[in-house]
Amino acid sequence: MSPHATETHAADTHAAGAPVVHEDPRHPLYLGNWKRSSKEDVQHFVHDDFDEPHRKRQKAILAKHPEVRDLYGNEPLTAVIGLAVTVVQFAVAYAVGCVWKDMHWAAIVAVAYAVGGTISALFGVIIHEAGHNLVFKRPLLNRLTGMMVNTPMVVPISQSFRRYHLEHHQFQGVEGMDPDLPLDSEIKLIHNNPLLKTLWVFCYSVMYVARGAAMKKKPQRWELINLWAMLMVDVLIVKFWSVRSLAYLAVSVFFGYGMHPGAAHFIQEHYIFRDGQETYSYYGSGNIFYLNIGLHNEHHDFPQIPWTRIWKLRRIATEFYDPLFAHTSWVYVIYKFIASPMLGPQSRLVRMYKAHLSGRKEYRVPLDDDAASAKKPLLSASGRKNVKSKMH
Repeated sequence: MSPHATETHAADTHAAGAPVVHEDPRHPLYLGNWKRSSKEDVQHFVHDDFDEPHRKRQKAILAKHPEVRDLYGNEPLTAVIGLAVTVVQFAVAYAVGCVWKDMHWAAIVAVAYAVGGTISALFGVIIHEAGHNLVFKRPLLNRLTGMMVNTPMVVPISQSFRRYHLEHHQFQGVEGMDPDLPLDSEIKLIHNNPLLKTLWVFCYSVMYVARGAAMKKKPQRWELINLWAMLMVDVLIVKFWSVRSLAYLAVSVFFGYGMHPGAAHFIQEHYIFRDGQETYSYYGSGNIFYLNIGLHNEHHDFPQIPWTRIWKLRRIATEFYDPLFAHTSWVYVIYKFIASPMLGPQSRLVRMYKAHLSGRKEYRVPLDDDAASAKKPLLSASGRKNVKSKMH
């Protein structure tokens, strides 16, 4: 925390020791005043002394649009889609291993990318929805939905993803607590080298697993269930089909979580493309097949809303989302990330846990500002000024 912030906290303390609660100066868009690094040789994250923006922006939106609560709920259609694409992926795996026995390995790789990778990326989206209990009301059914679409993915993903992704929401950007943040080794090894960044994107699935392992947490019961279930499925595939079938599924996952447009949202979501903004949405045609996974600002603000209703939130609260920068091409996201010397694994915003807590306790959402809002409209995309923020 900066000395200025420390002095402010000390001065704004009651005699009893309780801190004075101020209105959050980032209101209403909750954008920071921090800047992206302007130097190519920087090998560290960007720092902020405020809490993550989404919980407070949710409160601000609900204060102005209470009807958003009507969008909360579940979408069982997700399970139907999940079952359909699981059947398709297993059918292709069977064909590759047992029918197209003379298919050249290059053709198998092409099918694994075009078909298997595309479907595997969709599996990840469905696992995400299930992880937030957005498919069914009962958590058990959501866990089973995640494990169902996990069965053609060779490795156990669904239950670990559920665990660590929810921690990402709770501790977004908190160093040592957000499992979505790149490791120091990734930054030192990859930095801004285009060739290494290309390799990093290809191997993103491996990096994702490594980050979870680096947390050094004991596997939970459902993670062990997921592990044993996947081991049984893999053994059955090899026994009754062939190793080729299993290899096709494995390569599909590698592509679907790596150098594939359907996996670009991993970069789109939190890698910094604009000063002051740590989360980004994507408004492009890829949302049609990938169940609106691109609407990431909206999702972080309201993780209670399933994919079939998240666009309604976007339309209701346009004054909150229109001023934010958003991507329109996943292919360009990958290209820009690799080509720009200013982007790399280090292009993330982080905060200390103490700053995360103090930001929530000491800075509130100014909800009673109906009169003020008439005098002070939301800032436009073109004329927005940077909000006041604490910085290191």
